[in-house]
Amino acid sequence: MKNQTIDIINNRRTIRAYDPRPLTRDEINTIIHGAMRAPTAGNMMLYTILEVSDQKKKERLTITCDHQPHIAKAPLVLIFLADMQRWYDYFNYCKVPELCEKLKIDFDAPAESDLLMASCDALIAAQNAVITAESMGIGSCYIGDIIENIEIHQEMFDLPRWVFPITMLCFGYPKGGGEKVPLKSRYPQEFIHFSNKYHRLTDREFDTMYQNDMRGISMEHAENMGQEMYLRKLATDFWKEMQRSVKVAIKDWIAKKE
Repeated sequence: MKNQTIDIINNRRTIRAYDPRPLTRDEINTIIHGAMRAPTAGNMMLYTILEVSDQKKKERLTITCDHQPHIAKAPLVLIFLADMQRWYDYFNYCKVPELCEKLKIDFDAPAESDLLMASCDALIAAQNAVITAESMGIGSCYIGDIIENIEIHQEMFDLPRWVFPITMLCFGYPKGGGEKVPLKSRYPQEFIHFSNKYHRLTDREFDTMYQNDMRGISMEHAENMGQEMYLRKLATDFWKEMQRSVKVAIKDWIAKKE
């Protein structure tokens, strides 16, 4: 099937080099509006969108988010926050704790499940923002490293306990045209899409899955793609920092329940 939306999805590329022209306020508001029209659990909108316009903060983010200089050069930077704080502040304003006491039911603080649900809401909104921007010819780049260095980012953006920065997006018009950026392949559907139950891939299926993979082996000691990806990602200092930060954030999130 072919239509304009599918074409946008099929041709979307990660853009890290931006034309210096700023985005207009109308363009920014359109991207944010698109994000806010995303599906959301119970229409609760368990997220907050934080626009980073302070250049000094953008420059600091290039360091705290694994040394990525294009963050500072992006005309628009949005952090998508998993946010249960707003609802619990509202619950207290509405005297929900008192009502729960009257009804003899527990008034629970956010749990791990609430963090996951709010993260889902925030990520769905982020992807809506990406597609909205693409429809206007504006490129984007996800920055998952925002979940690293949690203490620094909490201080930088005054994040309360029940708010977690789940992802960040850089936006801007592609420098020199986005079509020059190679379109990355995806795994064949037969290895990703199954019916009714999970399927663990066999050794032969793994070989078939990677036989046409265009990525080369560049890591020292790596002999295949599995070794390459583990050394490139999971064995790195930034991945270890990501693990540490998430543990700190979860511990802080559920501290009142312990």
